[in-house]
Amino acid sequence: MRRTIGPITFGLVACTLLSACGRGEEKSRELRVTAAQQCEGTLSPVAAKALTTALRAERFKNREAGGLERTVRQLASDYEKGERWSFHPDMCEVKAQTGTTGLDVHFGLYDPSDLIGDGRVINMHPYQMGREAHTGFKRAYLFLECTSPRLEGSAKAPARIQGTLDLDKPYPPDTVPIREANLTILHSVALAVVKELGCKNDAGLTEKPILEAK
Repeated sequence: MRRTIGPITFGLVACTLLSACGRGEEKSRELRVTAAQQCEGTLSPVAAKALTTALRAERFKNREAGGLERTVRQLASDYEKGERWSFHPDMCEVKAQTGTTGLDVHFGLYDPSDLIGDGRVINMHPYQMGREAHTGFKRAYLFLECTSPRLEGSAKAPARIQGTLDLDKPYPPDTVPIREANLTILHSVALAVVKELGCKNDAGLTEKPILEAK
């Protein structure tokens, strides 16, 4: 009888513990709904506040993690293969818990011909950040150059990395606070990417966004 009860009891305890662990993991996923928890926690306090401004929401739908590691791996692979241009799925996607507002952030390599320079793009405004930065009420662009030991040859030919933030409809109003909120979010996520890549001097990004319009 003892030999029978032992394994059964152990099994029941193990199942209970596993169930508790499962509930714990599920609960932790469910808790990832605040602004600061979005984009794998890459948002600074300022960027988290900017997210609530951009999406007009305080709570967000839970999203699976893993985008940061995947994005860095893809960028390194693109550079190694000598790609001049690349585009990959979202590094992070954020959706308001209610309503339809949302945004996504993604990265890839860019060609020098993609730079906007001193020209103007409709509904976009240039800012002093990275190689180039442009932001509007629907999207934001951030162009960077990265030299990293992880990217062989980048000391002579830096990796050209473009970060893009796109908002879903309905778009917010075209105001300075909205435009700068979008760029602040993109800056924070991009900073996490270049740090993970080991870019020298964080690819020119400061810890806080420089919101100086040109």
